[in-house]
Amino acid sequence: MVRTRTKKLRGGHYGRGMKAGRGKGKKGGNGMAGLGKHRWIWMVKYDPLHYGGKGFTSHHYAKPPVAISLSELETLYPSLQKKGYVESGEIPVINLKNAGIDKLLGSGELNLKVKVIVSKATEKALSKLSASGSTVETDG
Repeated sequence: MVRTRTKKLRGGHYGRGMKAGRGKGKKGGNGMAGLGKHRWIWMVKYDPLHYGGKGFTSHHYAKPPVAISLSELETLYPSLQKKGYVESGEIPVINLKNAGIDKLLGSGELNLKVKVIVSKATEKALSKLSASGSTVETDG
């Protein structure tokens, strides 16, 4: 059967009545319309951060201090030497500040006679190092 213009414009062919089924059809709004209603699932799937980010940024974050014990210092001594944190001389100088270590703890033993540069050290670490003939340079 030949379709005439009149028959074509009466609708029914596209399944949406007359003008709604032609072209873009019934879109449900322009742009971001309907994200809180009929396009909610689309938003959750493809734009989950549409209404803002998740969580918050704490501006009061303090990095915990990095600490090392005397026994760990003895085992790490060769690697610190390779990385250039040990200045060789009559008495080697270990610069723990430059290595990113903030505190020296007193557990274990250090069987080397060295000078250690560190931000903080415990009393136990200071007494053990001074007993072995080593020296410690701290900030406070």
